[in-house]
Amino acid sequence: MLSASPVILSTERLLLRELTPAMFNNLFLRKTKQEIMEYLNLKTDQEYADMEERYTKGITTYFQDFKGFHLLDKATNKVIGHCDYHTWVPGHRRAEIGYAITNEKYKNKGLMKEALESILTFGFGQMNLFRVEAVITTYNTPSLQLMQHFGFQREGLLRNHYLVDEHLVDTYIYSLLKPEFEAWKRKHNV
Repeated sequence: MLSASPVILSTERLLLRELTPAMFNNLFLRKTKQEIMEYLNLKTDQEYADMEERYTKGITTYFQDFKGFHLLDKATNKVIGHCDYHTWVPGHRRAEIGYAITNEKYKNKGLMKEALESILTFGFGQMNLFRVEAVITTYNTPSLQLMQHFGFQREGLLRNHYLVDEHLVDTYIYSLLKPEFEAWKRKHNV
């Protein structure tokens, strides 16, 4: 296990275990490849190589930071996905959010709604964010519905923005401001 104690957020069915740049340093400087793969829930050598390259090239820069969380099933303590602020610019109080359920058996059960509510609350509260952004492919219906659920506003279309399976695809950019999230919480008695 890692020496620094990560922040753990708890929802009804999930534990959200923090991942920070310092934790990545600890992993890649002190742990074996197998230990890293187990902790980060990497299933293939290619996933490991991608994560190692991301770490080597720098998860953070002089003005951007990263804060991520593994999603763990409370019943089994098994990593089933992740949710992170991968483009966090503290000086401007904004971050881009990314998320995925990586275990098919846990999809379509409302778990990402549960996780995002906790992550958004953490971001607007503990991270002092004022704006959260999401960039979503135009055909990703579940993510588009998730953004609508939380009251994100669609701001525009980014043409040929992501390379997916060797094809450039369009994405929508969404945002949620702190007062909008606070209004959403009041409306939903959260």
